[in-house]
Amino acid sequence: MTRDLLLEIGVEELPSSFVAGALKALPKLVKDELTGLRLEHGGIWVGGTARRLAVIVSGVAEAQPDLDEEVLGPPARVAFDADGKPTRAAEAFANKLGVELSALGRKETPKGDYLCARRQEQGASAVKLLPTALTKVCGAIPFRKSMRWSDGDVAFGRPVRWLIALFGDEALPMEFAGIGSSRTTQGHRFLGKEFEVRAPGAYVSELREQHVLVDSRERAESMLDKLRAAAKEIGGELIEDQFLVGENLSLVEEPHIVVGGFDESFLALPPRVVLDVAKDHQRYFGVRGPDGKLMARYLAVVNTAENPDNVRRGNDRVMRARLADAKFFYDEDLKQPLDQRKKQLDAIVFHKRLGSVGDKVRRIEALVPRLAELAGVSGVREVAVAGAALAKCDLVTLMVGEFPELQGEMGMAYALEQGKPAEVARVIAEHYLPRGADDATAPSDPGALVALADRLDTLVGCFAVGLIPTGAADPLALRRATIGALRTLLEKGWALRLPEAFQAAYAGYTGVKLDQAEDAVCAKLADFFRDRLRGLLADRFPQDVVDATLTADAGDPHDAELRCAALAAMDAPLRATAGEVFKRAANIAKDASPGEILPPSELQQTVQPEEQALFDAFGVLNAALEAAGADYGQAISAIAAFAPTLAAFFDAVFVMTDDLPLRENRLRLMREIETRCSAIANFNLLAKK
Repeated sequence: MTRDLLLEIGVEELPSSFVAGALKALPKLVKDELTGLRLEHGGIWVGGTARRLAVIVSGVAEAQPDLDEEVLGPPARVAFDADGKPTRAAEAFANKLGVELSALGRKETPKGDYLCARRQEQGASAVKLLPTALTKVCGAIPFRKSMRWSDGDVAFGRPVRWLIALFGDEALPMEFAGIGSSRTTQGHRFLGKEFEVRAPGAYVSELREQHVLVDSRERAESMLDKLRAAAKEIGGELIEDQFLVGENLSLVEEPHIVVGGFDESFLALPPRVVLDVAKDHQRYFGVRGPDGKLMARYLAVVNTAENPDNVRRGNDRVMRARLADAKFFYDEDLKQPLDQRKKQLDAIVFHKRLGSVGDKVRRIEALVPRLAELAGVSGVREVAVAGAALAKCDLVTLMVGEFPELQGEMGMAYALEQGKPAEVARVIAEHYLPRGADDATAPSDPGALVALADRLDTLVGCFAVGLIPTGAADPLALRRATIGALRTLLEKGWALRLPEAFQAAYAGYTGVKLDQAEDAVCAKLADFFRDRLRGLLADRFPQDVVDATLTADAGDPHDAELRCAALAAMDAPLRATAGEVFKRAANIAKDASPGEILPPSELQQTVQPEEQALFDAFGVLNAALEAAGADYGQAISAIAAFAPTLAAFFDAVFVMTDDLPLRENRLRLMREIETRCSAIANFNLLAKK
């Protein structure tokens, strides 16, 4: 027999991030407790709002199964002394299982003679076990910051105000934070009322009747439907924003939409400024008109349908004041040409060991042409250098001081307004891309070059003064910078050797006291980039393929990507078979001495057909690899065709013969095979596990 289980924790309003974190943690917390109690169960659903966290577990067994199992204890040599009497270890084992010493036995195992006993327990009722388990779950929910209230010792994200614990239609008696459980919950603060939940299966629908959409997915869908409908009603289209959906999701229990507006004169501001004023300060959505341009309207998600006109008037006042501030910042910023702000960057510290932002800009300007040369990018040097010179200038503007998230965007807007070429202005915004994992990389070549130079300058400088990320900390976001640089190279398809790029960036720090020499910095960065590249490629290719490719060479990310793609296209069983024979060749090649490979016929009167075939096939392989060049699909096809000949050689020929000259010749052949093929990938890493 089974029943559904409901736990609801009613609280004072939690921040949205607290709700998201708690709902993410709850399924595992509940599952671990039920598993520890040996209570079988079905699926686990979680839901929540700012005022409640809830979990429903379907099909929870009404009792534990009876237990009848053999348990091993300590080794017999530890459990009995020299006279054969039980030691304290044996007594502790008996006490743990609740049996007499006389009930203990011995059992022979592959590891020796061990004490053993039979543990038999009648399964306990879930009604008795669950209250304690649910109390533990409540206490284990993680919050970024917890608080204490009243005189209690319990810490939680916000004060707990009510609890529900139902097992089927039966209320379970439990207590947490000084609150006893019941079956009574609260509906919507303004539109609902207090009521008793009949059973776990009725919980979601009964709350819906009281204007609470406790299911986060349902609430998000309802919000978006209402937002789209409101935008359509005023003749526009919703500008969707997943961040705003997430932020508003935990601020309301039933979403309602209020349409507000502002003076059209504010549309003279760059659209991104208007949207960010609405987004960052007020959590409002923007609306785009039929012509694709921003409308002088906004959509606010509120928690009640009562007095929408009052809400609108208040929202409009706040929005108007915020936009007036932004307009003032914008007008004042335009009074000074962007390029005249460059000297102000010398007053901003980039890092106390690495100089000012002005120093960084000068290094980037010098690095960009060298990176263009290394990557073989032509015709963009002047635009890239001009963009690099202006890339950080908006950091000293009033607008970016108030809205830091607009850095780059405002620089581009001011540059365009002040007559700078559009391609130069775009570099200012693009060099910050990608800002996050879901962002695109810089679309233009000049923007990508400056983005790459900016990140390499930061990474080389930080590594040179010992600011290397650890497993627990990366305060300067160097991992993100590395992934951004790699994504840029991969998506542009530039053939750039990272060691040369590191050296070029290191050269920019002339006159700066660094702790690490160039070679050490480049070596550490090479490992750091290889690990990040491994993660990026493993999202698209088999892990063993990525490992084999990057172990061979990770210096040119785009080249590594091409080799990965070609190797991954190889039939998986064939890859594994090739891996096995190349692994054998690699192991034997370690014993090879320097020297030229001779035809087998020069060292023996009778040559085994398989040895001659391998010698001839290696000549064909060499020619094929030379002809293939960077066509790795063709190269790997040639290696795959060669692998069966190598396997046949191992089956028929004893490499480590007593004939020393013959043995050395065979070992040298193995070495040359391994060296030639491992330039593409270490095929021996493809061997079956």
